[in-house]
Amino acid sequence: MDTHSPADPDAPGSADQGLPRAAVSVRQLTKIYRAADKTPEKHALKAIDLDIPRGSLFGLLGPNGAGKSTLINMLAGLVTKTAGTATVWGHDIDREPRQARAAIGVVPQELNIDPFFTPRELLELQAGLYGVPKRERLTDRLLAMVGLTDKAGAYARSLSGGMRRRLMVAKAMVHSPPVLVLDEPTAGVDVELRQQLWDQVRALNAAGTTVLLTTHYLEEAEALCDSIAIINHGRVIVSEPTQSLLGRVDQKCLTVQLARPLDALPPALDDLGATLEAPDRLRLRYRPSERALGRVLALLQEARLEVADLSTHETDLEQVFLQLTRRPDDDAG
Repeated sequence: MDTHSPADPDAPGSADQGLPRAAVSVRQLTKIYRAADKTPEKHALKAIDLDIPRGSLFGLLGPNGAGKSTLINMLAGLVTKTAGTATVWGHDIDREPRQARAAIGVVPQELNIDPFFTPRELLELQAGLYGVPKRERLTDRLLAMVGLTDKAGAYARSLSGGMRRRLMVAKAMVHSPPVLVLDEPTAGVDVELRQQLWDQVRALNAAGTTVLLTTHYLEEAEALCDSIAIINHGRVIVSEPTQSLLGRVDQKCLTVQLARPLDALPPALDDLGATLEAPDRLRLRYRPSERALGRVLALLQEARLEVADLSTHETDLEQVFLQLTRRPDDDAG
């Protein structure tokens, strides 16, 4: 499979000279759905700017209806834009539509696989649709990559949901695109399959493929992505390295299992947003920028509470939006 190294394109003698710095770049990209009747216009994307660095594993977060799928479908040539520009691997989606589409592979949420084809037949057909010559096809390598070599001749209808999901990844890679989009790849899948998909995504990215992952799950993006953008109401709210983004979410939650039950909360915990979820279980909420964890534990000791166990809870996507999008001047239209 062709690889696309993320090395510095400006380095002297670099093999990547001439490759785009941004795998995907959009400027003032806008999509307005206009109804024939008197229904109000729907602004799916509102003049967004976004760069996805070449070689990155990039997360696009947002709730349903935020504009994620609209953006992906524009890049894939399935939805026409209203205004703005977009390039995929340096190819403008309007001026060079064929080259732009050839540079991107999309794994949609829906499992659109013909049940009466085998995995081998599906990959061969897809490669043919992209004009890949038979001698250059990677069917066997792709089947091995997604762990379906032993199922190559089985009808797709006999595959489990997890196998079909992996087959979708292989299907998107038949033309060796430098950019791979995974649209909610782990929605509704079990923990084991999620881990398998994560491993495949990491391997593809390590081989040089730029990966754009859309997801509802912040923990998934945190585990996989080096950069994250949040989109909401058709706008890019923030786009920055993952650790920088998570550092902006200034809230922690600590669950404390007590050795002995309480009748009431100690006054010393009043400013920690403490709640008594059960007689022997406390939940504390605090801002790390204002109070270190050591001080929180010290307050528990000062309150003479005997701790049996502690657990921390990661900030979820809802909390990210509360901090980054709920502003007095926020346009939620």
